[in-house]
Amino acid sequence: MAAALRALPFALALVLSVIVCAGAAEPETGGAPAGGDAAAQAIHRAHAIAMFGEPKYPPGFAHFDYVNPDAPRGGTLRLGVTGTFDSFNPYVIKGNPAAAGEAETLTVASADEPFTQYGLIADEIVWPEDRSWVEFELRPEARWQDGQPITPEDVVFSLDILKTKGAPSYRFYYAAVTKAEKVGERRVRFTFNQAGNRELPLIMGQMPILPKHYWEGRDFERSTLEPPLSSGPYRITAFEPGRYVVTELDPAYWGQDLPVNVGQNNFAQIRYEYFRDETVERQALKGGAIDLRQENQAKAWALDYNVPAVRDGWLKKEAIPNERPAGMQAFVFNTRRSVFADPKVREALVYAFDFEWTNRVLFFGQYTRTESYFANSELASDGLPTGEERDLLEKFRGRVPERVFGADYRAPTTDGSGWPRANLETALGLLGEAGWHVRDMVLVNDATGEPMHFEILLVSQAFERVILPFARNLQRLGIDVSVRLVDDSQYINRMRDFDFDMAVVVWPQSESPGNEQRSYWGSEAADTPGSSNYAGIKDPVVDALIDTVISSPDRKSLVARTRALDRVLLSGFYVIPNWYSGVDRFVYWNKFSRPGETPRRGTSIGWWWLDAEKAARLEARLASADAGQIIEKGAEDTHAPGGSERGPGALTIAAIAGGLAAVGYLVVRRAMHGRTEQCR
Repeated sequence: MAAALRALPFALALVLSVIVCAGAAEPETGGAPAGGDAAAQAIHRAHAIAMFGEPKYPPGFAHFDYVNPDAPRGGTLRLGVTGTFDSFNPYVIKGNPAAAGEAETLTVASADEPFTQYGLIADEIVWPEDRSWVEFELRPEARWQDGQPITPEDVVFSLDILKTKGAPSYRFYYAAVTKAEKVGERRVRFTFNQAGNRELPLIMGQMPILPKHYWEGRDFERSTLEPPLSSGPYRITAFEPGRYVVTELDPAYWGQDLPVNVGQNNFAQIRYEYFRDETVERQALKGGAIDLRQENQAKAWALDYNVPAVRDGWLKKEAIPNERPAGMQAFVFNTRRSVFADPKVREALVYAFDFEWTNRVLFFGQYTRTESYFANSELASDGLPTGEERDLLEKFRGRVPERVFGADYRAPTTDGSGWPRANLETALGLLGEAGWHVRDMVLVNDATGEPMHFEILLVSQAFERVILPFARNLQRLGIDVSVRLVDDSQYINRMRDFDFDMAVVVWPQSESPGNEQRSYWGSEAADTPGSSNYAGIKDPVVDALIDTVISSPDRKSLVARTRALDRVLLSGFYVIPNWYSGVDRFVYWNKFSRPGETPRRGTSIGWWWLDAEKAARLEARLASADAGQIIEKGAEDTHAPGGSERGPGALTIAAIAGGLAAVGYLVVRRAMHGRTEQCR
């Protein structure tokens, strides 16, 4: 699935796989494939569609297994967001989109299957055996927030506007769609230019559906601070650019009782507080100004939460193991720059990064070195290539480095002392082979006499502690390297335009990689500003391997083909791999009731440990105070009494999962706009 189009609600965000269960689509005969073959083939009609196998949940299921259908409703969830925003239009490359205001989709993924989509706006999905087209029957009750029905015309309009005026990633993602048409009162069909691409029907189910009657009178390509019309459960009711956004649950939301929504959308209000600095955001959390934070800095996790609220059990720290693909976080080389055009140079610079020292000294040993573009999953290349994987690579022998036929990639290691002498000697040897030698303590090109110089672009100040030791090692090689820290807006624009030498980038991955890989590594994307091909990869072999991944007929082939792609990408040394963690780290206030339990104070989720006067005072301050006031005064009113009557674990992440959908959506959108959450 397209974990990368961060403007799409699927993305990122969602996990995928193959679980066979009851409720299989009922086949019938009829229809012709897009290729023009007149032979009849089986037509499937179902409430859901899986990438491989059958959906886990049968027709008429009550709710997803991982939700609590009796979860308490009401209250406010306050979330912190680092950065700023100046737009509510996340679908174009202009502006910095806010964390709220997402559109609904025809289908929605379950979180306990690898890649299965269930009807949301659509209540029936129809497709032929070769998946050369797909039809969606829209629910008659589906409504926009202004009361107008969602129509096939809205769906057709959405595809057209996203492909013609949306961010470039949409054009790559929907490139295989040749036609979108209304084929019934509430039915729409997408026809594809290829058969056998199993992912395409699911991709179309993930497309954001936009109101035609709303956008026809507006300029879609502009950023805007007018909250857009949506069909979703939450409305934007208040905001101040760069400071906060408030969304409230729509009491008239049409889809609240759908099986895919039961147990979710539980908060009456979600407030997003913006902070320019993560240190301030953490202080706001400890002061009680926000309720939950997913911590992505190892140092902060180890040191910053040694406070009374944590020791007393009021502020909880929870590390939740996961088995999700970690994707690739890395220092990426912009190969459009001549200094990085030679793979030997790129390979040499990999040896300058001392991960073992970094992990020991800066990360408290919390991370694992990334050695695959699909790390932490079965999709990562492993050992020697065998079977279908080797057969596929053999087709490209002579066009790919011989190393892809050997053992899997292993990153250089050090003794962790901080002085990787042997690795730097190896780097100098490789640089010499590429025509670079040290003269008067400066690394210069033999042919031109020009010194090696490049800039490392950063958007997070916290990353400087990682980059500066790396830069020191580069300087030991005679390289003139500078580190530049810029603000959000400048960073986003420079990354969109590929205006950087080296930067820190995250390419997220799902259990079912597919069409999004074209935007990551495809040749066309390399020349398209706004795409995710930051490295500038233009390799026909990579393009061909991406096509094989997309056309995988089953899970076994998908794994083999993805591993082959992984090996070829690694052999190109387009990045210096960073690290990943197999756990999600959350810090949150223990202020929510368990199922069937009433909060200690009041009847809704809120400041239940405070008396009414203090709670009212705090809420009033949160509505008007700036971050400094919150931090200065927050602890006064939020200091919890010693000991918890409710005991540990009163709030679990699963219990509030329904209220956190927008958090994952923010990560998705940020990746699309060149800003991703990075582990530091």
